[in-house]
Amino acid sequence: MKIKETIGIDISKLDFDVRIYSSQLHERFVNSTIGFKKMVKCVYKNSSFSKDEILFVLEHTGLYSYQLAVFLSARNIPFTMVPGLAIKRSLGIARGKDDTIDAAKIALYGYRLRDELKPYKLPIQDVMIIKRLLSLRVRLVKQRSGHKATLKEQKRVLLKKDNMVLFETQEKAIVFFSRQIDRIQKEIQDIVNSNGQLEQMYKLITSIKGVGSQTALFLIVYTNGFTKFNNARKFASYCGIAPFPNSSGTSVRGRTKVSHLANKKVKSLLDLCAKSSIQFNPEMKTYYDRRIEKGKNKMSTINIIRNKLVARIFAVVERKTPYVDTLKYVA
Repeated sequence: MKIKETIGIDISKLDFDVRIYSSQLHERFVNSTIGFKKMVKCVYKNSSFSKDEILFVLEHTGLYSYQLAVFLSARNIPFTMVPGLAIKRSLGIARGKDDTIDAAKIALYGYRLRDELKPYKLPIQDVMIIKRLLSLRVRLVKQRSGHKATLKEQKRVLLKKDNMVLFETQEKAIVFFSRQIDRIQKEIQDIVNSNGQLEQMYKLITSIKGVGSQTALFLIVYTNGFTKFNNARKFASYCGIAPFPNSSGTSVRGRTKVSHLANKKVKSLLDLCAKSSIQFNPEMKTYYDRRIEKGKNKMSTINIIRNKLVARIFAVVERKTPYVDTLKYVA
């Protein structure tokens, strides 16, 4: 498919702005199915290119862009979703913000990269449901932790007989959050078990010593069932654990380091996995101790172990066989 026309779409809660790149026609529609139908009809009417040569380019705005993505996907209309940061950085310095101008910027971004952008494919339904449930679980865990920390300090300072309602209310809230977290976890596990492909991925990932269930679920979600990233290196870059050089000319000679542009949640999970591997995986513990004895940096070594785990995860999923701990077979 040769893309000759791009349609920039800036989506907000109630409506969305559309800019046709070739004619620079601008229209605004309601963010609903009726608005989507009017938008598609308007674009095809006012563009001189065929339907197969038109690519709709959306800024990824989470829940607000989801309805339109589902609508376009159901009708096999080519579209792609781009992070707002990528659009912002590609077009240089900008002052102020306006939805009309933003739609034009998205259309320009899409046109410049029309030969590189690939049509977006929505994750399978089960993966999207798991992603939402995991997001809710994270929020509930944070709220429960907040209540636990507050209650602990209050019990340390305040008298129980004078603060019965204060203590009991928070204790009940903690119990409630715990029950809901367990319920969410059970629902997620039921979804995984009912989907053969997801269940296989889950078992393969957790076969690696040090990688737990939560990490496996988050990896399945953020890799879209291991279809979003071609290899472990690209996913490591997405997580912020891939090291990059920091040098330029003769004056800049910085050390190689990771980027702060990353999925911090997955990065933190991989960090926990690496530290767990050092404790319970003899192979990783030996590797870690050997580097530390040589005077290597501790955090650098942990980051190498993170990358080793990511490489192993992608390897077991690709070959569809569990991880084999070869160290235990060594005489």
